[in-house]
Amino acid sequence: MTAMAPNPDALRRLTKRSQFQRTARSNRARCSAFGLQVIATPMLGPGIGFTVTKTVGNAPERNRIKRRLRAAVTACARDFVPAHDYVLVGRREALSEPFAKLVVDLGALIVRVHAPRSTDQRNSSGRGPRKPKQ
Repeated sequence: MTAMAPNPDALRRLTKRSQFQRTARSNRARCSAFGLQVIATPMLGPGIGFTVTKTVGNAPERNRIKRRLRAAVTACARDFVPAHDYVLVGRREALSEPFAKLVVDLGALIVRVHAPRSTDQRNSSGRGPRKPKQ
């Protein structure tokens, strides 16, 4: 029997704390039901991790949120970019959102985190570039 080469499009699961910490210091975007963090990695396929903090609810609620997010990831599996790790941070709103909206939001966030950043340098007020002092 010959060994099969790993499928570069297959989703990997993030399981180590260091993977989650590295991803937390990266590019992020959020919607009402969850946040998405992404970082480039040398691994072939995209890596996916899920987390829901204890402040969100009790264990059954947190598990239900993670199950809904896993299903949304499966529905959007083709949208994930290879050689990147993603972490979805669930919020309580993920329990009440319609599943179709979760899938649409996830697809939009994936596009947003990979979009090139604007070259327009904004100041702390968000009103555009600072004018040089004369």
